[in-house]
Amino acid sequence: MISDPEAVAALERADALHTALTHIVLEGGDLAAIAQAVGDALGCGVVFTSTDGRERAAHLDDAQREALAGAELLDPTGRLRVERIDPEGTAVGTGEALLRRVVAAGVDLARLVALRPDGRIHSSDVQALERAAIVAALLVTRVEAITAVENKYRGDFLRDVFLGRAGEEEYVAEHAQAFGWHLGRPVMVVVAVLDPDAMAALGPDPEDRRAWQDRFAHAWRQVSATVDPTIASVAFSREVVTLVPVDPSGDPADAHVGVDRIIAAVRGDRGGGRIAFSAGVSRVSHGLGDLPEAFRQAQRAVEIGRRVHGGSSVTRFDQLGLHRLLALVPDGSELTAFAADVLGPLAERTPEAADLRETLQVLLDTNFNVAEAARAQFFHYNTMRYRVGKLQRILGPVATDPHLRLDVAVALRALEIVG
Repeated sequence: MISDPEAVAALERADALHTALTHIVLEGGDLAAIAQAVGDALGCGVVFTSTDGRERAAHLDDAQREALAGAELLDPTGRLRVERIDPEGTAVGTGEALLRRVVAAGVDLARLVALRPDGRIHSSDVQALERAAIVAALLVTRVEAITAVENKYRGDFLRDVFLGRAGEEEYVAEHAQAFGWHLGRPVMVVVAVLDPDAMAALGPDPEDRRAWQDRFAHAWRQVSATVDPTIASVAFSREVVTLVPVDPSGDPADAHVGVDRIIAAVRGDRGGGRIAFSAGVSRVSHGLGDLPEAFRQAQRAVEIGRRVHGGSSVTRFDQLGLHRLLALVPDGSELTAFAADVLGPLAERTPEAADLRETLQVLLDTNFNVAEAARAQFFHYNTMRYRVGKLQRILGPVATDPHLRLDVAVALRALEIVG
């Protein structure tokens, strides 16, 4: 017979939770119902998140959220910093929070976080939480199977819209409304891709890549829905496409601010295993007929932005400048050949050539002001003069011939495009 009153109370709570979870499973409840049942039975705050901490369902009051924030367990975008919460318990004020993984068939699905700000969580309650995690895993598996089919159908439909083969505009608008989307309004198309270098550094297998892509797409859908539930956001094979609405009567700068806010929320503080990504942003699409071109603009922007600015870049089509025209050249070898013809040995992939190209770009940026270029590269004036002479021996009179200077500037941009 158990004589410890606290242990007896914990067993009673576990029994009440078991009954509640059974009803939830039989009635087809969701994560929010599980969170509430756990919170009510155990007298604690409960949060279900994605594996990287994006909230999916919660049973928390304002004081409990403030306690998490005070313990620096919430980032500015609201992401729960699950990577900082120990399965054995992490101090939150005078209480603690602990974490349990939600796993099914070896697949990492979600996180369950329990919080008691005014005391420790009893060991019997921990066992009850593990039981709740198992029930949550069953539910998440079922929901994700259904969601995967729905998202594929939605993605196929939006791809047909971008290819101009989805049908008449009236039909497309009605079909989009069935998904809860509003497509017939001014939008900016945003194409986001996980940075290949960031993924390669982690050495993933194909299953990891699929999991990361699914998590990435879910983050975009979740963040977009909090801004406007009628935003269309779908995952293609290697990219996530989101149509961010624009106020046609507002300041164009405000539209970019709205896009940046969504991107910042998806990115979070990059904790919890979040992987760096790049994004491309189109011009404003004013209707369904403009969407195919806007999609192509966003694709070109993210591709060129990654090549020119590296990973984690956000590139707007309107900011591509000369790169925009060069990207229209269908044959990359033509750009490479042009750069080689103009730059000669400076087009080679060697450290020395790259160093001289950097100096050449600085000279172009300063209108061949030797003193200013020397200061920009922290060279002695005579060193920069020597470099100017060496560049002119290779290229010709680039300092004085405006036509040659234009060719050289374009060739340098071409090299950035072809990588």
